[in-house]
Amino acid sequence: MSQVFISRRSVLAGAAALAATASLAACSGGSDAGEGSAAAATQTLTVGASPSPHAVILNDYAAPLLAEQGIELEVKEYTDYILPNKDTSNGTVDANYFQHINYLNNYNEENGTDLVNVGEIHFEPMGVFAGNSDDIENVADGATFAVPNDPTNEGRALLLLQDLGLITLADDAGITATPNDIVDNPKNLQFSEQDAAAVARTLGDVDFGVINGNYAIDAGLKLEDAVAQEDANSDIIQNEYANVIVTTPELEDDERIVALVGVLQTDEFKQYLADTFGDAVQAAF
Repeated sequence: MSQVFISRRSVLAGAAALAATASLAACSGGSDAGEGSAAAATQTLTVGASPSPHAVILNDYAAPLLAEQGIELEVKEYTDYILPNKDTSNGTVDANYFQHINYLNNYNEENGTDLVNVGEIHFEPMGVFAGNSDDIENVADGATFAVPNDPTNEGRALLLLQDLGLITLADDAGITATPNDIVDNPKNLQFSEQDAAAVARTLGDVDFGVINGNYAIDAGLKLEDAVAQEDANSDIIQNEYANVIVTTPELEDDERIVALVGVLQTDEFKQYLADTFGDAVQAAF
């Protein structure tokens, strides 16, 4: 009898030990799996952007849609045109959304970088806004125009003034034209070359200012109030000045960035732009 009793006790003890071990393993495995699922469920994507319209678009439109896909969008705002690309290259942000194609190409060339365009999103027609004068049809002799001073946007501004018949540029000047490329200036126009972000703030000191769309929006200026503007349907606007999502070659196919581009290239997004910004921000796809 004692042998049988000992055998049963051993079996019961062994079963209890196995049950305890299994229970601990299950608890441990459940905790790890839960943490892993939570980590897998939400990913973070950090994008550098100009305040408006880029950050507005990302926060108001893109973020809720990405959240539905398990992607938390963090937007880091910049007020200049240099740091967003630097921070994208060094990994501070995963991507950026502030620049047009031509600016990106010029930046890569001047800085030896290889940032890539992963999607055309929108374009903003550049406008001529009134400063001390609002009569673009009868510009006074010697009138001063404030223009952006960076290589791509200054050329863009001068091309607009050429389209208005105010100046003539050398045939080979192209989109990187500067005032030195002007071959005919019948009204003896003067040019105040400013940082792009500053042009709107200098309108009180000049006759007219040629302002990038995003900075016009920041300054509370409406495109319909401009005395002149680019033809949004022109080939040069479509091919050179579409604002793009930019990242590094390593992240070009990253599912988070692919998802971002995806939500910003839809008919619903086109309608959002029209409802929110009117003609000042138009879809580029």
